[in-house]
Amino acid sequence: MGGVWRDTASSARAVCELLRLLASADPAVALVSAMHPSVVAFWLLNPDPSQPAWETQRHAVLASAAAGDQWGTITSEPGSGGDIGRTKATATPTDDGSFMVGRSYAVTGEKHFGSGSGIADRMITTAIPDGEDGPTMFALDVRDRPWDGSTGLTLIAEWDGMGMAATQSHAMRLDRAPGVRLARQGPLTDITTGAGAFVATLFTAVIVGVLDEAIAVAKAQLRPKAAGFRAYEQVEWTRAVKDHWLALQAYEGSLRTLETRDPTPMFAALCAKEAVAELADATLGRLARVVGGGAFSRRSPFAHWYEDVRALGFLRPPWGLAYDNLFALSFA
Repeated sequence: MGGVWRDTASSARAVCELLRLLASADPAVALVSAMHPSVVAFWLLNPDPSQPAWETQRHAVLASAAAGDQWGTITSEPGSGGDIGRTKATATPTDDGSFMVGRSYAVTGEKHFGSGSGIADRMITTAIPDGEDGPTMFALDVRDRPWDGSTGLTLIAEWDGMGMAATQSHAMRLDRAPGVRLARQGPLTDITTGAGAFVATLFTAVIVGVLDEAIAVAKAQLRPKAAGFRAYEQVEWTRAVKDHWLALQAYEGSLRTLETRDPTPMFAALCAKEAVAELADATLGRLARVVGGGAFSRRSPFAHWYEDVRALGFLRPPWGLAYDNLFALSFA
């Protein structure tokens, strides 16, 4: 629609690199920005001309994004282990006017990690429709909606995370919140699988950007005194640089899998995501040990970056679910 996107193979790298660059300046802004293409990807990357209602909804969602609507997500639930299919939320059909193309529902349940709360115009979530066994996805109207319970959203807890502090990932209680059901027929996993590799790589790009900046800032600070490093400091610095290089190779591998139209990109994307999560955590720890105790001052960017990079392992899919998927895919 006139933007940078043409298809995954030719455009994924451009979107990821934009987020990577943005993350080097502000990780939280970059992470919230990554949520938008991640959510829109469920419609963008799953065309199905055999389902006219789905195609109509797809084009409506993409048109809203092109018009400037910001999309976010509030799918996680306490006790779900990050698996959006393990929802306890319910959805009841309504006759209320729809804010977008699709069937109107009222969604009820507790959710957390609504990243971009107060910024996003639309958020997706999952719930089980009345009379059905399995969950599906819903788009929620959250634009200018108060959080006092009067219109379906009640703030349970403000986000106070040590990492990605400005994402405003608040916890909310939905009480007949207005939503529109995903128009595509079939299991929810068909949708999530179609977009999963791209989404995982978007999140990886954000953490790679943080890592890039941390290495660059540390190098500038340490260069004048590098000649006087103790052996331990030399080794820790060298290992940090090496792990940064390895993280870049993992990220590049995920991008190349998307660009070559590999029929099973999820394995590579998950391997890259979890590898970068572990390498970034280790690298920031090494940098902090070489920089010294001042790295843990609130005035130091290293203290914030150290917590920020830990976000990747908990981003969808989180650690346990990611390794379940990797184990299954390793035998596929």
